[in-house]
Amino acid sequence: TSRDFCYIENAVQMNLLAAITQNEKAINEVFNVALNERTSLNKLYQMIEERLVKSIHGLEKKKPIHREFRPGDVLHSQASIEKAQKLLDYQPKYRISQGMDEAIDWYINSVK
Repeated sequence: TSRDFCYIENAVQMNLLAAITQNEKAINEVFNVALNERTSLNKLYQMIEERLVKSIHGLEKKKPIHREFRPGDVLHSQASIEKAQKLLDYQPKYRISQGMDEAIDWYINSVK
C-alpha cells in the first residue's frame, strides 16, 4: 500500500503561493498539495522507526502489525501536482525524508 505523503511545510508553501499569486488562472482554483511520488506504508513505518530508535534512548525496533484491507481501501494513490506547478510554480520544498528529519528534530528539541 502506498500514498503520496506530504510534509506540512509543503502545504504551507502551497497556501502562501496561492494567497499571493498574480496569475488570474490560479484564482479560486483547487490544487493538490503533494509530492507527486509514492511512499509505501512499510517504508514510512521504517523511516519513522529508524529516526525514533536513533533519537530516543532505550526505544527498541518492533515489527509492524499488518491488518487485512477493508472494503474500499485504495491500494496505491499518487496525486498530480501538475496544475499547481503550472499555475503557481509549486515545487515541493521537502521530500518525505527531509520532513521526517525536521519533525524528529523538533520533537527531540521540544522534549528537552
